[in-house]
Amino acid sequence: MSLDFQVTVLGSNSAIPSHGRNQSSQLVNIANNYLLIDCGEGTQIQLRKFKLKFSKIDFIFISHLHGDHYFGLMGLISSFHLNKRSKLLTIFGPNGLDEIITVQLRHSNTRLNFPLRFVPTNPDQKELILEEKHLKVFSFPLKHRLPCTGFLIQEKPGLRNLIKGKLIENKLPIEAIHQLREGRDFTDEDGNIIYGVEEYAHPQRKLRTYAYCSDTIYDPELIPYISGADLLYHEATFGNDEEHRATETYHSTAAQAGKIASAAGVRKLLLGHYSTRYLDLSPILDEAKAEFPHSYLSEEGVTYSID
Repeated sequence: MSLDFQVTVLGSNSAIPSHGRNQSSQLVNIANNYLLIDCGEGTQIQLRKFKLKFSKIDFIFISHLHGDHYFGLMGLISSFHLNKRSKLLTIFGPNGLDEIITVQLRHSNTRLNFPLRFVPTNPDQKELILEEKHLKVFSFPLKHRLPCTGFLIQEKPGLRNLIKGKLIENKLPIEAIHQLREGRDFTDEDGNIIYGVEEYAHPQRKLRTYAYCSDTIYDPELIPYISGADLLYHEATFGNDEEHRATETYHSTAAQAGKIASAAGVRKLLLGHYSTRYLDLSPILDEAKAEFPHSYLSEEGVTYSID
């Protein structure tokens, strides 16, 4: 039985909230671990609006220091404080984010009820930044006007299910059962296999991955970081009519997002970070689908399950 792996979109617009769309933010639930990715203005309002369990958020990931990706962070921290949070909150983000938060706390004379930990991200290479029982999170470089990282969330393997018929035929010691469930052969002191995991355990199901690419120019160099992802979120700020503008501002078009998804061999593409110039998003979707048929518009309040 697979554990939940879900992405709820809280904000899908770019620099300015408009057309009923808010700025970038997503809540990821993987095996009851709640991760907030980016925190644009109004994020905590969206969390309340969609009745999401934001008190369970223990990790926040900020891709870069353009305001539409973090201006909601201070308000969320303040609400955690007012709600008497006591457990650790860890924030991963670019150098300088800790200073931005600290100076606001200092000048408002706020001493938080809970410990706050900052972990700087590296905009130059892929790095493992978080590992928990059921998940790993990597950061990887994106090309934008400021130092910027994407995030790759990977499911970790769980315990293997043993083949009941084999257990009936052989009375296995408890130690062997534990090792086989962990995916390890049970051996003697000389390393000879007594009970092999491939013989006694069912195959491990495919582990799921989610890749988040916030703001980036069209960049084929990011393909190795996101290759084979089950779900890819890639910014699609502009349509083909504004490809020159996309290049100037280090953003991507929907068609370019589709090309990246196709080249990376992902299963599904989720578009977002729409420019305010687009009230009707159907042309954005059509242009992405022309390059990658399994493209979808991210919609606020919608939860996307990764199966």
